[in-house]
Order: sequence, then structure tokens, then C-alpha cells
Amino acid sequence: MKIAITGASGFVGKQLVPLLDASGATLLLVGRNPAKLTDLFPGIPVCNYSQLQEMAAGYDLLLHLAALNNDQNASLDQFRAVNVDMLLDTFARAREAGIKQFVDISSIRALDPKDHSPYAQSKREGTEALAAVTGPRCFTIYLPLVYSGQWSGKLAFLNTLPRPLAKSLFSVLKALKPTVNIAKLGAFLIDGGPSESRTVISDTQRQNWFFGFTKRTIDLAFAVVVALFFWWLGLLIWIAVRLSSTGPGLFAQERVGRDGRTFVCYKFRTMKIGTAQLGTHEISTSAVTPLGAFLRRTKLDELPQIWNILRNEISLIGPRPCLPVQTALVAARQRRGVLALTPGITGLAQVNGIDMSDPELLAEWDARYCASQSLLLDLRIALATAAGGGHGDRVRQETAG
Repeated sequence: MKIAITGASGFVGKQLVPLLDASGATLLLVGRNPAKLTDLFPGIPVCNYSQLQEMAAGYDLLLHLAALNNDQNASLDQFRAVNVDMLLDTFARAREAGIKQFVDISSIRALDPKDHSPYAQSKREGTEALAAVTGPRCFTIYLPLVYSGQWSGKLAFLNTLPRPLAKSLFSVLKALKPTVNIAKLGAFLIDGGPSESRTVISDTQRQNWFFGFTKRTIDLAFAVVVALFFWWLGLLIWIAVRLSSTGPGLFAQERVGRDGRTFVCYKFRTMKIGTAQLGTHEISTSAVTPLGAFLRRTKLDELPQIWNILRNEISLIGPRPCLPVQTALVAARQRRGVLALTPGITGLAQVNGIDMSDPELLAEWDARYCASQSLLLDLRIALATAAGGGHGDRVRQETAG
């Protein structure tokens, strides 16, 4: 593979270039200061931006690492000059060189629509601008905190600790914020690069013992507290459901869980008996009982799911479990690795208003949660839900006439 790389003198570039070079890829490093690049990477061809069209003619991929990063104190216009204008100029040069793919490296911060920092805003604008141009296939790869065999920046102190202690402490830090080993990005590019326009690459938390232990402990603590101190509330709701409409107080429904295995999910019944087994977005408001509307709005209908939590079938935070008949969503989640996660009572998609009416979009948001999963993100989702969010699975509103 023939790869041109901009911004190779930055932290990611310094770690990534040797990996790609060792893999046998043909590299061309592009920068404003070619002499500096030669000093950093002797033996690898370099050029400036004006030489890109000639030197990189016919290359397979241009990897755009050059950016004004979020650690810089600059104005929004200064961020735009680099993260939008320079991005588009580099793309135009890549197009003239006949490069087949253009890959821009961004941060998962740019995926958060509520992050209005100059960096995140300019990176979002750059991605949108790329989507509007024609030429090489454009891709954006979103990365969390990048690390390699040695830690840098605020984590440099880990290099002074005994290796076992440093790795254990890093597991704790990784549980708080998502990370990615530079080797994973290198392997991804060597294996052919992205196939979707937007891809998040990270070290998932599935192998992080501290994250798994803490998340499970929080789930169990929540379930036990509800069972011990709010059993009376559950009893009152059950009685109210039974008295207010025909049918049982509890509603049991088969859902798709972790690794595609089905389980029975329990909730207080909020709909009339005989309502079709469909996705929530396909059911009209007329199917919801008056008490059910209140229970759904306040999320009190979810209380019986503490049984599912105790059985480790569901978590407080995770992708919302769907019905087995929602085959398009199951397939989309399977492709993106979402089914490896334990489903949740609320999740990232829900607090951002994404329902199950668009399986691909929902699976994309679920995959985004999978890649950016952390204890701090779970806390943000929980707080957003408590503040009234988490309504991504609203029932279909009826229209007059």
C-alpha cells in the first residue's frame, strides 16, 4: 500500500509512521518543513504541500493527520483555518494527484454535538465540508486518547512506575475515558482502512477488568437499593396498573441481548391488551393507557427490570434491547459489533433522541457508544436520563384525519 501522510511530526504521526514503515507500506511524508520530517524519519521520502500532486501521484491513500488540536489556545477562526480550509486544500491536492482514498483523522470529541469548543466545532465543519466535495472516497476516523508502548503528556508519569503497577493503574484510567493503542490504528490502515464514511477506533472496555467490575457493581447496587427501599412503590404501581385497565400488571417480552441471545424483559404494562409485538416507534399513542403514558414519561415502567439487572441480562447504561422481529436492526448491530455489549435501560442514542425507526442510524450511534464507552460517559448518560432525556424510543404520534 502506498500512503501519503500529512502532520507526521505530531504525536500520532511519530508513533504511527514507524509501524506503517515496518509493515512494508510505501510512505510519503508531507509537511511545511520537510527538513524536520527528514530528521525525524530518515530514509522515508518527504515533500511539501506544493509537491504533493507530483510526488503522490497514484497513491492508494492520503492520511490527513495535520490539525490544530484541542490543546491549543486559539480562536474559532484560527481553528477553521487549519481544520477546515487546510483540510479542503489538502483534499484538492490529493484529488489532483489521483489518490484513491482520503482519510481524515479526528477526535471523538467532534462526535458530541453538545461540545461547542472551537476544536470540536471546526472538526465537525471540516467533516461536513468533505462530504460536499467530489473526488477520492472520503473517510473520517475518530480517535480517543492515543497511547503507545510508552505513555506521554499527562500520563508520562506511568513510565516511571514498575510495569505491572503502571498497567494496572492505566486500566483504572482507561475505565474513565476511552483510549486506543496506536498499533490498533496501524493494523486497521494496513488491513485496508475504513469502509464506512465515519469510523470510531478504540480499545473497547470489554477486556478492562476495572471497568467491568465497577459497571457491574453499580448495576447491582442500583437493583438492590430499589428492591430494598422502593418495593412498596413497585407494589403500588402494579396495583394501579391492574385497576386502571384490563390485563396483568407486569409485561414480559422477549428481547435480543448480549451476543444475540434472547431474554425475557420485564416492565410494568403501559399498553392495552392485544397491542401488536412491534417496535415502540411503530405503535401509536392510542395503544398506550392513560396511566401507561405517565409511567413511560417518568420511566417508572422500567422498575421491574431490576430483575433483569440481577440476572446480568441488562445494564443501567447500554444499547436499548430490541425485539427479535426487528431483524434489520439486529443485523446492523451485528455488523458493527454492538451485540457484544450488554443492553441497557437507557443509552447514548436514547438521550440524543434516536429511536428504532432508522436501524442503520441507531446502530451507528450504538457503535459510537461501544467505541467511546467509559464510566464518565455512562455517568453523563445517567444524568441526562434523570434530567428528562432518554426518550429516543417514543411511540408514534397519531395525526388528525
